[in-house]
Amino acid sequence: MPELPEVEVTRRGVAPHLEGRAVTAVTFRHAGLRWPFPLDLPTLLAGRTIRGIGRRGKYLLLRFDHGTVIIHLGMSGHLRILDAGTAPKKHDHFDLAVGSQLLRLSDPRRFGAVLWHAAEDGPVEQHVLLAGLGLEPLEDVFSAQILYQKTRNRAAPIKQVLLAGDIVVGVGNIYASESLFRAGINPKTAAHRISLARYELLADAIRIILAAAIDKGGSTLRDFIGVDGQSGYFQQSYFVYDRAGLPCRNCGTLITQIKQGQRSTFYCKKCQK
Repeated sequence: MPELPEVEVTRRGVAPHLEGRAVTAVTFRHAGLRWPFPLDLPTLLAGRTIRGIGRRGKYLLLRFDHGTVIIHLGMSGHLRILDAGTAPKKHDHFDLAVGSQLLRLSDPRRFGAVLWHAAEDGPVEQHVLLAGLGLEPLEDVFSAQILYQKTRNRAAPIKQVLLAGDIVVGVGNIYASESLFRAGINPKTAAHRISLARYELLADAIRIILAAAIDKGGSTLRDFIGVDGQSGYFQQSYFVYDRAGLPCRNCGTLITQIKQGQRSTFYCKKCQK
């Protein structure tokens, strides 16, 4: 599944092609993905200018004066910028044309989403899919103090708390494992037992890991393709994720793999206490 770095890489890739441009056409090739497509979108967007491309967690936000298109890539989706008139392929479900180019959403597993939030319904951040999201980890509002305060009554393992997304958003499975390794924290540790000092290490690790992944174009996940058609290269820098049975890059101890909430967790028993 594309995680925050992959979505941010996508946002940065499409923004120069879309911002300040007027929509000339909208095309749907199915009734919807995870949810039905807003069938009035072609009429709503015709001739309207895209004012900006934002992101909230793993959701892309195409902002117009009268509302916002919300796009989620689901489990296997990706966006490409293509020449107008490029023939669609089997899993191409949505096009948004701007002059001689178009934004195309491909989603083989069809777990993604294209939704509309009208300005008259309030700020898009109040949309039901966005309202419960935690802090953005790459913004100044995110801090170790917040992590510490919000986990005083959380007995769940810290890895699960990070994945929940209600305290900090976008730290998915890969980057949670890598961040906990960098901070030296065992992923099974109860969140309320972690000290402020250790949360300082974790907050710094999350920022560093996510920023590095964005710089390297995300991870080479099976289903993720960037706007330019290329996969990311952060996978080459993994310390623990998907390295079960291989020696730790720091101490040589074999990396352990366990299941937490139906998700695989990877860690070093020696480096992470």
